[in-house]
Amino acid sequence: MDFRAVWSVFFNISVALWTGGVWIFTFLATPAIFKSFPRDTASGIVDKLFPLYFPYNLLLSVLALVFFLASGGSGVSLALIAAAVLTNLFIVFVLYPSIRKTKRQISSFEKTEPSLPARKRFSRMHAVSAVLNLLLLALGLALIIIQAAG
Repeated sequence: MDFRAVWSVFFNISVALWTGGVWIFTFLATPAIFKSFPRDTASGIVDKLFPLYFPYNLLLSVLALVFFLASGGSGVSLALIAAAVLTNLFIVFVLYPSIRKTKRQISSFEKTEPSLPARKRFSRMHAVSAVLNLLLLALGLALIIIQAAG
């Protein structure tokens, strides 16, 4: 039995779950929630998902790394996976806790002024989070393309 091939399958599954999860959350679930509910309600719903979403992405990127290494992989894909793991570590342990702390200072997005310092901080961190989320999507898509071409 070729264990490298088995690990490669597990690698592909982990990258597919990570990339698909980011895609669904970013382009389907979150927009549907914000379209269907008032902003504060939608924000509360999404807040219930983040404690699952961010660790999910971290776990899948770590699993992808482990499976990739077990399959004997190296090169550009390794660098992309390492970038994803580092990005997810930053999000889970630095950015998301800071966002949560700042968000607790905002009683309502519907009733508070955008010029409020906490709102400005939140907006900046939210923008960073959105960019990093898109980066994770791009990294996952790049890995899928590299695997398909390889």
